[in-house]
Amino acid sequence: MQDNHYAPPKADVEGALTEAATAPPLWNPNAAASWSLLFTPIFGTWLHWRNWVALGEAERAGTARTWFIASVVLVVVSILISAGSGQRGSGVRILNFAVLIGWYYAGAKPQVKYVAERFGDTYARQGWARPILSAIGAIVAAIVVVTVLVVLRLL
Repeated sequence: MQDNHYAPPKADVEGALTEAATAPPLWNPNAAASWSLLFTPIFGTWLHWRNWVALGEAERAGTARTWFIASVVLVVVSILISAGSGQRGSGVRILNFAVLIGWYYAGAKPQVKYVAERFGDTYARQGWARPILSAIGAIVAAIVVVTVLVVLRLL
């Protein structure tokens, strides 16, 4: 029997605190998916892949890696199509957005749920400076490559 009748009830939840204490540093999966709206799905798929690796989930990491490779291929092909045609293809943009939505529901949302159920908000966070600066650098590089391709095509 408890000594303090006014204390809140206590539940013996096995492993609840130990799992949160041993969580590896992760990028917030919701934020990674949100940043993908600005930086293409390449950004979010890479971070989700790295999160699954850190969590020791090899099968899910493999699936996330496939999403990453598919996103890279899609973006490169989209850039080449847009640069080659000299037009802003709305069909390409619609396809890219559809892939982003598909990845969110098939790839990102399960990680959001997994992290929330297993660790809540008590896990260590990875910093955002490095991935965001890398994404900005990649976008600048892509703009330079497309510009060079367009200029060479005009010559």
